[in-house]
Amino acid sequence: MSQPNPFDRLLATIEDGKYKFYDFTKLNDARLAALPVSVRVVLEAAVRGCDEFLITSADVEKILDWVNTQGKVEIPFRPARVLMQDFTGVPAVVDLAAMRDCVARLGGNPAAINPLVPVDLVIDHSVQVDASRTADAKDQNEAKEFERNSERFTFLKWGSTAFEGLQIIPPGNGIVHQVNLEYLARVVFNQDGLLYPDTLVGTDSHTTMINGLGCLGWGVGGIEAEAAMLGQPQSMVLPEVVGFELTGKLAPAATATDSVLTITAILRKFGVVGKFVEFYGAGVASLSLADRATISNMAPEYGATCGFFPVDESSLEYLVQTGRSAEHVNYVRSYLKAVGLFADYTVTNTSAFSAKLSLDLSTVEPCIAGPKRPHDLVAVKDQKADFTKCLNNVENNFKGFAVAESHRTATANLSFEGKDYTIHHGDIVIAAITSCTNTSNPNVLIAAGLVAKKAAERGLFIAPYIKTSLSPGSQAVEKYLAKCNLLEPFAQQGFTIAGYGCMTCIGNSGQLYPGVGEAFVDNKIVCSSVLSGNRNFEARVHPDTAANFLASPPLVVAYALAGTMDIDLVQEPLGKGADGNNVYLKDVWPSQEEVQALVREHVTSEVFSEVYSRIKQGNARWDSLVVPTNPNQFQWDDASTYIHNPPFFAAMAMELPQRGDIKGAYCLLSLGDSVTTDHISPAGDIAKSSSAAKYLNERGIQKADFNTYGARRGNDLVMVRGTFANTRLANRVVGPGATGPVTVHIPSGEQSSIYDASARYIADGNDLIILAGKEYGSGSSRDWAAKGPYMLGVKAVIAESFERIHRSNLVGMGIVPLCYKAGENAASLGLKGNEQFDITFGGELIPAQDVTVTTSTGKTFTATLRLDTAAEIAYYRNGGILHYVLRNKIKASA
Repeated sequence: MSQPNPFDRLLATIEDGKYKFYDFTKLNDARLAALPVSVRVVLEAAVRGCDEFLITSADVEKILDWVNTQGKVEIPFRPARVLMQDFTGVPAVVDLAAMRDCVARLGGNPAAINPLVPVDLVIDHSVQVDASRTADAKDQNEAKEFERNSERFTFLKWGSTAFEGLQIIPPGNGIVHQVNLEYLARVVFNQDGLLYPDTLVGTDSHTTMINGLGCLGWGVGGIEAEAAMLGQPQSMVLPEVVGFELTGKLAPAATATDSVLTITAILRKFGVVGKFVEFYGAGVASLSLADRATISNMAPEYGATCGFFPVDESSLEYLVQTGRSAEHVNYVRSYLKAVGLFADYTVTNTSAFSAKLSLDLSTVEPCIAGPKRPHDLVAVKDQKADFTKCLNNVENNFKGFAVAESHRTATANLSFEGKDYTIHHGDIVIAAITSCTNTSNPNVLIAAGLVAKKAAERGLFIAPYIKTSLSPGSQAVEKYLAKCNLLEPFAQQGFTIAGYGCMTCIGNSGQLYPGVGEAFVDNKIVCSSVLSGNRNFEARVHPDTAANFLASPPLVVAYALAGTMDIDLVQEPLGKGADGNNVYLKDVWPSQEEVQALVREHVTSEVFSEVYSRIKQGNARWDSLVVPTNPNQFQWDDASTYIHNPPFFAAMAMELPQRGDIKGAYCLLSLGDSVTTDHISPAGDIAKSSSAAKYLNERGIQKADFNTYGARRGNDLVMVRGTFANTRLANRVVGPGATGPVTVHIPSGEQSSIYDASARYIADGNDLIILAGKEYGSGSSRDWAAKGPYMLGVKAVIAESFERIHRSNLVGMGIVPLCYKAGENAASLGLKGNEQFDITFGGELIPAQDVTVTTSTGKTFTATLRLDTAAEIAYYRNGGILHYVLRNKIKASA
C-alpha cells in the first residue's frame, strides 16, 4: 500500500513562500546534468508522485540513471491531465458509464467512478464540409453537425455533469490541439500553491502539438487514457531521446510547413519510433512558437512519441500573446528556472542525447508530401517529374497509381455549372486549409490570405468545381484574419470558413460537387486533393481522391489556382490573369516582411482574450440539449444508433479470466506494410454497401443520415461492422490484387465480408489471428482499431513491427501483439494465411519473451511477445487494462 513520499524532503518555495515545488535538483546527483530536459520532466513526475507503491524510489533511480537505462527499463508515468476530442472521447465516456454499471452490478458505488486528474474534452471532429464556397457555409455545417450528432452531444453534456473533473468545450470553438495550445495548457500547474510541470496524454495522436509550448505530452489510445483518468500511471519503457539541432534561419520562400515536412522525412528515415525527439540549437530561437508547434504536431508522422521544445522566453511571450495572466507567466518563469527546465537556445546544449541529428534551416526549400504518405517528401520544383513517375509506376504502391501506359495521357470532359472543362491526371478536386498542423500558425495563414488576395487582384481565380474550404483551428483565427482584411480575398477564391474543427484531414470532407467525382472515376482519371493537414493516407481525405498531398496553406492556395498537382510551380505559370498574361507563383508570393508586419499588428492578446472569455458558454444549439436526469448511471437507449452500452464489462467478475495458449486459430486477414488505423477503423464515410450500412438500413437509417464512422464511435454494433471497412484494404487471404473489406472463411472456402466471416468463426468457437507487415497500426490513435478486432474475435496479431500507440491499445484490449524475428515475415516463412495457428507461451509470461508459433502445415517459427512490461502482462491477464483498473477500484472501495 501507499507510503509517505520519501522525497517530501525536497520541497522548496519561491516568491516569498507563495508557491511550493519539489526541487529535484537538491538530489545533488551529478547524473542530472546529462539528462535531456524532457527526461527531467519525467523525473519530476516520479519524484512528486512517489508513494513506494505505484511509483517507487527505485523508479526515480532508474530515471536518474537514464544514460544507462534508456530503452531498457520500465517506469511508471502519471500525467497531470488528460486531453480528448469527441471522436475518441465519446467511447471513453461510454466506457466510464459502462464501468459505473459494472460497479453497481458487483455491489459497489457507481458514483465512485470519476476522473482523478483534470480531463478536457473538445468537441471538434464532428463537423463536416457539407457546404462550402458560400458565406453561410459555417452556419450550414454547424446546423447539420447538430442534426446528425444530437444524441452524441447530449450524452457528452450528460457526462460533463455526471463525472467530476470532466470539462467539455462545446462544438464550434476550434480544434482540440489549438484550443489546448491557446487556452487549456498550463505549462506549469498550480494546485493549491504546489507547482509542477504541465504533462498530459491525449486520445488523439497529435496531442504532441503541445510539446511546442514545452508541455510534455503524447497521444495514447482511449483505453490508456481512461486508465490515466482513473489514477493509473502509464507504464512505459524509459525512452531514448534523440537530440535534433536546428541551426540557421528559414529562407524567405520557405515556411514552417516546409521545415516540418523536411524534418518528418529526416526523422522517419532515421527511425525514432518509441523515442522522444528534443529540439535544441540557435535555429530554434529563430522559430516562432507557432512554428515549433507545427513541428511538434507532426511527431506521429515522423514516428516519435513526441517532439519536445523546452520552454524559453519565446514560449512566455506566446503565453502573454494568448491572454494568460501576468501572475501565471511569472510563476512559470520562476519555477522552471528554479529547477533547470528553462532553455536558452543560444547556449551550447550539454545533454547526453541517445543520438544527434541536425538541420540547417536555411537549406529548407518549398516542398509538399505525397501522394499517399506524410513522410514522402517532394520539392515543389520536382513535383511535376515525381507525379509523372507515380503515373508511370506499374505498381499501385505508396508512390504509384498503376495507370496503364496507354491511359497516362488520357483526358476527359467535365461539365459543371454550365461550363465544360477538360480534366487530366493530377487535377485537383479538393483544396483545404484544414487541421491543426497549420491553422495554429498565423504566419502561414496570413501568407495564404495574401496569395489569395494577390491572385484575385490579377484576375486569377480557382476553378469552381474544386471544393475549397477554410477550417480555422480557433475562433481567434477568424478575428485576426478579419483585422488583416484577408477574409474577403479568401472568400473570393472559395475559401470561406466552413467550420471550426478537424474537417478534411480527418475525412470529413463531405461530398464532391455533383458530377465531379463521377467524371474522374468513370473515366479512370487520377484526381487529387491538396490540404494543409498532417495525414494523406489512402481513402482518408475522400474515397475518390487517389492522390493526396500535404502542403503549407499558401501552397494549397497556389496549387488550387493552378488546378493540378502535375505542375512545376517554380517554372510554369499558375494560369492567366484578367489581362491574358501568365501569372507565376513569384508574382503572388508574399514577402516575410509583409507577413510579419500583419502578425505584429493584428495577432494580439486582445484577440485571444476576447475569444476565450466566452469559450465555455456554448451556443444556442448546445444550450438547447436536454440531458438525462440520473447523474450516477446513464439511461441507455437500445434503439440508439449512436450511443450503445458496450459489452466489455457485461460479464466481468472479480476472478481473473483464464488466459492460456491459443489453439487452432484461423487467419482473418493477412496484410502488408503500413496498414494504418484508417484501414483498421475508418473514421470517414460509411459506404452504402458495407456491413455497417446494412445494420443502419435495418434500423431505418438511410444513406443521407449515415454520418461517419467517427461520429458513431459510441455504438459498438456499428463500429465492429466498420472494422477493416476501408475500400483500399488489401487482404492476401482473398488473393493478390484484391481490395476492400472482404476475406475468406477458411473452413468453407467462401468469400464474405470480414464482419460476416468473423461472426461465423465466433459461432463455431474458432479463435482468430491477423498477420501483418511493418508499421502495423500507424496513423491516428484510435481505440476502435483495437476494440474492433477484439469484438471480431482476434486473439493475436503477428507483425514485423507495430506503431507505438496501436500496440499499446491491442494490449489494453487483451489482444496479444507478436513480432516476427528480424528478417522474417509472412512471405519469408511461407505463410499463406489459410493455415491454422497454435501460439504457445510456455508457462509464466515475462516481457519480450520468445513465443512458439506452429501452423497446421507443420511450419514452426519463433516470435517475440510484445507485452513489453510487467504491467502489460498484468493487463493481459485481467483481459485488458480497464478490467485491471476496475478490479482494483472495486477492491479498494470494499
